[in-house]
Amino acid sequence: MPQVLLKKMEALAQKPIHYFLSTDNNTIHINNILGHTLKIENTGEKYCVRCGAKTKKLYGEGFCYKCFITAPEADVCVIHPEKCQAHLGISRDMEWSREHCLIDHYVYLAVTDHLKVGVTRHTQVPKRWIDQGALMAIKLAKTPYRQLAGLIEVDLKQHFSDKTHWKRMLETNTPPDIDLTEAKRSAAALLIPEFRKYLDLDNTIYTFSYPILSQPPRISSVNLDKIHTVEGKLIGIKGQYLIFDSGQVLNIRKHSGFLVRIST
Repeated sequence: MPQVLLKKMEALAQKPIHYFLSTDNNTIHINNILGHTLKIENTGEKYCVRCGAKTKKLYGEGFCYKCFITAPEADVCVIHPEKCQAHLGISRDMEWSREHCLIDHYVYLAVTDHLKVGVTRHTQVPKRWIDQGALMAIKLAKTPYRQLAGLIEVDLKQHFSDKTHWKRMLETNTPPDIDLTEAKRSAAALLIPEFRKYLDLDNTIYTFSYPILSQPPRISSVNLDKIHTVEGKLIGIKGQYLIFDSGQVLNIRKHSGFLVRIST
């Protein structure tokens, strides 16, 4: 029974998406487990995904407290790009910011169960959309650094949601009747003049399908701090969620830093 320190699943943009979990010794191709029994057991141990320190409590997406308050990966601009100050030379780690913040970013529109606006680094296309469980996405604007993309997103949040509702996302596997090209035109018209010069002319619509064998009638989220083990037939993978035939769903990314035993 291999032990795995959970981290975000890697995804390969095929149709359907292919998902992978890395262990110390190899890589688990999770699509190959679909239709089979999967058991994930919490060992009770937790480790910081950045420094590797054993810790009793994890913060953010798998950080010990020290890394949570000092690491650039856990800075406020990761969640709120409009608060990024790297373009002013202010950062927890300027070398990290030069590679992650002071590069081209996209403001995009995506469809999960509804239309939403978001921001991602150009290096995260299309990974960001897959992580969200998006069914469709289109680029709206391209900016030379993170904070500017965040300001455009804030401007558009008056008109579009910036949230993904996990339960509705998992229950929606057929794209709603939304014309993304028209939605992009509408969003562009709403921008203040100083932001319109960053509009991206690429109207490619990205579409995604996920490896889902069937849809349970009801779903509930599993917290490995409360439920020691989740076990059942794996019937789907979407976003960062594993979907079991019982209706239980496990958010792998939310459990980053948990040391678990996996068996099939």
